[in-house]
Amino acid sequence: MDLDTQLRAQVELAIGRSVGAAPVLKLKGDASNRSYYRVGTAPDSWVLMVMPPDSLKKSEEASKGPAPTELPFINVHRYLSKLGVRVPKILRFDEPAGMMVLEDLTDQTFEAALATGDRTKLYTQAVELLAQLRARAEKNPDPGCLAFTRAFDEELYDWELHHFREWGLEAWSGKLPTNAERAELDAAFRRIAKELAAAPRGFTHRDYQSRNLMVTKGELVVIDFQDALQGPRQYDLVALLRDSYVELPRDFVDAMLDVYIAAFAKETGEKIEPKPFKAFFDLLTVQRKLKDAGRFEFINRVKGNPGFLVSIPASLRYVKAAFDVQPQLAPLHKLIAHYVPELA
Repeated sequence: MDLDTQLRAQVELAIGRSVGAAPVLKLKGDASNRSYYRVGTAPDSWVLMVMPPDSLKKSEEASKGPAPTELPFINVHRYLSKLGVRVPKILRFDEPAGMMVLEDLTDQTFEAALATGDRTKLYTQAVELLAQLRARAEKNPDPGCLAFTRAFDEELYDWELHHFREWGLEAWSGKLPTNAERAELDAAFRRIAKELAAAPRGFTHRDYQSRNLMVTKGELVVIDFQDALQGPRQYDLVALLRDSYVELPRDFVDAMLDVYIAAFAKETGEKIEPKPFKAFFDLLTVQRKLKDAGRFEFINRVKGNPGFLVSIPASLRYVKAAFDVQPQLAPLHKLIAHYVPELA
């Protein structure tokens, strides 16, 4: 049976009727091993997630913790649904076939909506949703959810920084740091990892950005949450407001951080002090965006997908801006900029 026929058969089993010779369209992929297809024509259409057998229960992002006993997407989907967060409807999952039938949310990502929508209104909606999600998750932890069994700890932050060193500094420049420079990098990365890991942790999407939010009938739908874990409150804000695909000016970012603080206080009654909150946001920006720059080069060289190279300059501009407001990181900034002149 060819793939198109298999996909139509999965839809028919999910909805209990024939779809005939419904058209099948392969959708643009991202950096994951999963493939997506649309069966049918809107409004009578569905999306199929197709997963390689070896990827069903294994995260593509570096993480620790026990091997999951069920598909992470389903596990975290259940938890987010319980919190009242809008996620895609799952119509059928055929684990042996590695195929899942989902509702069709159309192609209107948050990124696409920004082209014609009101930027302030859209980001306010996304930031308030994030504050509500985080507040509800802190109030309702669930040890049965995979996101509560793994975390951004010192080791993971450090690994991601060295992922940048390997791919964003060494591979990018074609040069190796000297032994003394490597020791300096190791020590600086460990200090950053230690400081980030000391922050209180809670449910973190891990990649809450413009391509992982869908806009459907004015509502935001959260997708690509299978790698969720425990992390600081600012982490998902860095993903959204320091997005490698949509650059935002600092004054707008500050305004949106204020929106988050207000929304979180409304949800919980807790008052967050803006100055230390934003300083930690900047430190996390250095870690996350260095990691992204290295990851995009890794995806190019190892996975043969150059589509993310165009997003490296924005990632590095964010890092430079964050370095500029953290004088304690000046020696690290100078060292990295020697190999990555975009940071100079």
